[in-house]
Amino acid sequence: MAAPDTNPGAVPGNTVKTTPRASAPRWARKSTLVLLIAALAMAVFGTTTQTWLTVHLDPAQLGQAVSSQDGLQVQGSKAATTVTALALVALAGGLAASIAGRVARWIITAIILLAAAGIVSAAAIVLADPLAAAQGSIASATGISGSSVQVDVTAFPAAAVVTGCLLGLGALLIVPAGRFWKNRTKYDAPAAGAATGSGTRGAGARALPADGPPDEIDSWDRLSRGDDPT
Repeated sequence: MAAPDTNPGAVPGNTVKTTPRASAPRWARKSTLVLLIAALAMAVFGTTTQTWLTVHLDPAQLGQAVSSQDGLQVQGSKAATTVTALALVALAGGLAASIAGRVARWIITAIILLAAAGIVSAAAIVLADPLAAAQGSIASATGISGSSVQVDVTAFPAAAVVTGCLLGLGALLIVPAGRFWKNRTKYDAPAAGAATGSGTRGAGARALPADGPPDEIDSWDRLSRGDDPT
């Protein structure tokens, strides 16, 4: 009579053994980091929709659409046109990092860092020389360029600088956090499991899900495979 199997980790009908992966810290979870980068990129984009500069012109120079009391309002998208585009680049990079491989994550990290550096530098230029940043809007409103006027700077350019710096720091976290991101997409785990146990399992055996506490993105991937992550 054969001795009963006393291995608590054994799975009936399946001889593949899985190695529990290291539990990812909260800051290194894929969903947490991707959402952080996306939120910071959207925050930068949001600042460009607000007024960065208020130009006080001579009433004789004002166009019909410009109020002499409130002055000419210059949005961030006009004062620093590159900030809007760079924020969208960072947003796309953060989303792409969630499904990228190891080498691709390094490339995406570099792209997000360059975008963050561009955001900070463009917003800093506006803070350093607000009159030059407002000249295009002044010329469009009055038809006069090169005029010397008073320009007030709001808090949004400084907010863009701070948020851009945080965005760069968030991008740097992708590199150390990436070692905890084992499964890139819902197709990778079944393929890896099939390659590992191809010689020891039957044709009808199903790949086992990875051990360890899943994050939100991993849970959705397991649900799409028919597994219950709970």
